[in-house]
Amino acid sequence: MFNFLKPAKHIKPLPSEKVDDTYKRLRLQVFLGIFLGYAGYYLLRKNFSLAMPYLIDEGFSKTGLGVALSAISIAYGISKFVMGTVSDRSNARIFLTLGLILTAIVNLLLGFIPVLTSSIFIMFVMMFLNGWFQGMGWPPSGRVLVHWYSVSERGSKTAIWNVAHNVGGGLMAPLALVGVTLISTWSFGYLKGFEGTFILPAIVAIIIALISYSLIRDTPQSEGLPPIEAYKDDYDTNSKHTIETELTTKEILFKYVLNNKWVWAIAIANIFVYFVRYGVLDWAPTYLSEEKDFNLKASGWAYFLYEWAGIPGTLLCGYISDKVFKGRRGPAGFIFMLGVTIAVIVYWLNPAGNPLIDNIALISIGFLIYGPVMLIGLQALDYVPKKAAGTAAGLTGLFGYLGGAVMANIIMGLLVDHLGWDAGFLLLTIISILAMLSFTLTWHKRGQSSI
Repeated sequence: MFNFLKPAKHIKPLPSEKVDDTYKRLRLQVFLGIFLGYAGYYLLRKNFSLAMPYLIDEGFSKTGLGVALSAISIAYGISKFVMGTVSDRSNARIFLTLGLILTAIVNLLLGFIPVLTSSIFIMFVMMFLNGWFQGMGWPPSGRVLVHWYSVSERGSKTAIWNVAHNVGGGLMAPLALVGVTLISTWSFGYLKGFEGTFILPAIVAIIIALISYSLIRDTPQSEGLPPIEAYKDDYDTNSKHTIETELTTKEILFKYVLNNKWVWAIAIANIFVYFVRYGVLDWAPTYLSEEKDFNLKASGWAYFLYEWAGIPGTLLCGYISDKVFKGRRGPAGFIFMLGVTIAVIVYWLNPAGNPLIDNIALISIGFLIYGPVMLIGLQALDYVPKKAAGTAAGLTGLFGYLGGAVMANIIMGLLVDHLGWDAGFLLLTIISILAMLSFTLTWHKRGQSSI
């Protein structure tokens, strides 16, 4: 591994009278760093989708652009696992910043070099690179969370941090549109304007990366502080033992992750949860227009409400898992997926002509589904030593994106084309029930111990 990525070394412990004030200050500081940094990644996740109408006007087919767009999900799913293993042996401060700057560079190249948007193959390669570097955002954030927050408070804090993707994703579109306006005005003699969807968000992301670098610290021990478990007297093992030395890749993979039945249980659960998430989200505009007589504007608002309803839902889910279930994530996941299943059935069976019920059902699904999405990532952090957190989260992400998100698009499309929407929603309902039941496997699991 590159030397500059190595974890920050432990330093001499601070005097006991300075520990509490320093811990409180740095916990807020590092949290702001990973929140801003992860939001910055989402400024550069979906830009290509906004550029697609302009590229269609240039003569590209929807099929070809769809192939190019798929590269992001494919690369992201693989990278989240592969780069997770690297992140576990890296300084989170440097790793998160590096990934954000690299994905910003990819977007700047797409904006300023016209040849990179001249063929589907080249765009696929660039989108793959973008997706790969995007995979460097979640693992170091997870590393920070498990080192600076103990198991009984991690649900609430991870839920708040997870909102960063809604914040960044929500700001991306207006920022990109401002970029289009600016580049259309100052075209530099060779740009057409749509390149602004890449350029301005990338510039802002680089600024955010520098701010995040100034805020994030790798581990408490690198700042002269005790481990978070000792500071909070809150251990996630019955023996009150924590691993504080960095692990090798072999130890991470074969001792703590790949042979961990709990990690495999939540990885499989993630397939079901992501299938429902993207099966509803990605097909909502088409389903509402074809089956429920929604126009494009109404479908767009429903789509927006689905996404933003996830913010309070995620926060509530994390709070419940901490305060009501005392660090057990399984019961909260079960309850939220039960609600998702009911809402999916209502959304499916509500006849055309009742748009209020459709919108309420869709908002309910959005409110409820993002909690379980967050919880599975959180469980990955909980169920392994903190030095292996990025790898465990990466494995669940790999299953979620490749087994859930990609398959939701392919299988739902095939089913609806050949058997109709009822067949598609029957499958969504079955998978939602499977997701709900999968959380019962971890019902009594808290941290690395069982209750």
